[in-house]
Amino acid sequence: MLNIINRYIFKELLGPFTISLFFLTFVFLMTRIPEITNMVVNYNADISTVGLMIVYTLPRFLEFTIPMSVMISILLIFMRMSGENEIVALKGAGVSLYKLLPPVLTFCFMGVVLCMWVTVFGVSWGKLSIKKKSVEIARSSIDAALQERQFNLALEDIMIYVSHVDMKTRVLKDIFIEDRRTKGVVSISLAPRGKLIRLEDEQLYTIRLFNGAINQVDTDQNSVSNIRFGEYDINIELNTMGEGKNKISKELDERSLLELVRYIRAGIQDKNQLSAALMELHEKFAIPFACLSLGILAFPLGVQSASLRRSSGFSLGIFFFLLYYCLLAAGWAAGETGNYPPILGMWLPNIIMGSIGVFFLIRNAKEKPVAMPTFIKEAIRFVTKQIKKRTNNGLFS
Repeated sequence: MLNIINRYIFKELLGPFTISLFFLTFVFLMTRIPEITNMVVNYNADISTVGLMIVYTLPRFLEFTIPMSVMISILLIFMRMSGENEIVALKGAGVSLYKLLPPVLTFCFMGVVLCMWVTVFGVSWGKLSIKKKSVEIARSSIDAALQERQFNLALEDIMIYVSHVDMKTRVLKDIFIEDRRTKGVVSISLAPRGKLIRLEDEQLYTIRLFNGAINQVDTDQNSVSNIRFGEYDINIELNTMGEGKNKISKELDERSLLELVRYIRAGIQDKNQLSAALMELHEKFAIPFACLSLGILAFPLGVQSASLRRSSGFSLGIFFFLLYYCLLAAGWAAGETGNYPPILGMWLPNIIMGSIGVFFLIRNAKEKPVAMPTFIKEAIRFVTKQIKKRTNNGLFS
């Protein structure tokens, strides 16, 4: 009988998981729509390029949507079973909650394996592929390298920052350009206004700066010079960018697991850099195990006693889900400083969520209610009241 029940629960979990995974990943992809539209309209990117950029982005989204989908599917299925009195029937047949754990744990571990494959292999591959593709697009058109309010590094040996770009008139505002193309010399150009000029040769662009200044640092001579100008041109030949340099420098999150381990074992003198590398390493394994900790937590929240309403159980699930990612973000921020153990920063959220899940499971097994904390009830009541008040004001204004 238990084998039949286990197979039934496991099959029931697959449907909501698949739907949640597709839906949440689609929602995350919607955040990329403005960037994709910008590539098509302003940079003349073809459909294949857009498709590849979406594929390269997917692993980073799946890293978070897989644990979310595992928790949501477990929560919804056991809430349904509880609402339709299936849990009561199983208890009446002598099946305890602990005997319902095997399919849940099996499902969670499958989520761990799937998510770990994404974090270990997919995320670094996707990020590095996006970087390579961005460089490729930038080399074909400098327009793609000029993103507003970002330090644009797509063009090798040149860093460009602009606060505003008008693609129609090609007028630039508040420009900062660091040019390292001349060996031993670093030129930093600043100007409040500029213009992007495309010459007859499609591979040659000119950034014309107005009323600015140039600071040149000669590292060989240890000298610094300052030049003010009314008009100054910086020429960029796209067909020569990156010649003879087949390798693109990799950030920590763009390194594979093996490269990251070798980098750490090589001996990093900078404490902050070492902490960041260790955080990146632990993240590849800690986030997948969120499938297990959040799944264990979702199980007792779904299998709730009669005294707890279904809406309260779902609210608790959302609350703990957000709490986990807040703890993860806090742990990452603290770990990067080097004053907080990286292993603790990445794994503590899993430990906390898993411990709460075990506590709730024991209470449910003993037929004790899982009550929503008072401060959460008050917060939900306050938000609901404010929404109703604003809605009523809008209707009668």
